[in-house]
Amino acid sequence: MNLNKVTLIGRLTGDPELKTTPTGKEVCSFSLATNQTWKDQSGQKQEKTDFHNIVAWGNQASTIAQYCVKGQEMYIEGKLETRSWDDSDGKKNYRTEVKLDRFEFGQKPNAAGGSNNYSENKSSGTPAKESAPAAIDYPSDEIDPDDIPF
Repeated sequence: MNLNKVTLIGRLTGDPELKTTPTGKEVCSFSLATNQTWKDQSGQKQEKTDFHNIVAWGNQASTIAQYCVKGQEMYIEGKLETRSWDDSDGKKNYRTEVKLDRFEFGQKPNAAGGSNNYSENKSSGTPAKESAPAAIDYPSDEIDPDDIPF
């Protein structure tokens, strides 16, 4: 059995970049930052940020480019793909990206609240109004693995 699935919740590190291929298909690329925090052995809070390259095609690409901005939260589902190419010096380059299957908009930076979340309708590519809260509430407490009952 094989599975290639990625699920991320993070913030855009810049405005999405929309391009059109020579065949006329739209492609949007952007980077998503995810943070994790933990306490080290001495009890000091540690934080790490990972950056993920995301690629969307077709209607999803144009929707993301139109409605998303730097700092906005997004929920991403997709699959990992690694592509390679030769640069002008003949050196082989590699890039691993998340090919977007599904996404949901989150709160825009400095938004005044409200429930203006939208999600991408995968089949039609049109925004659909969501009733979910505009912000994602992350727990502020660190979870100690010893506190988990199983």
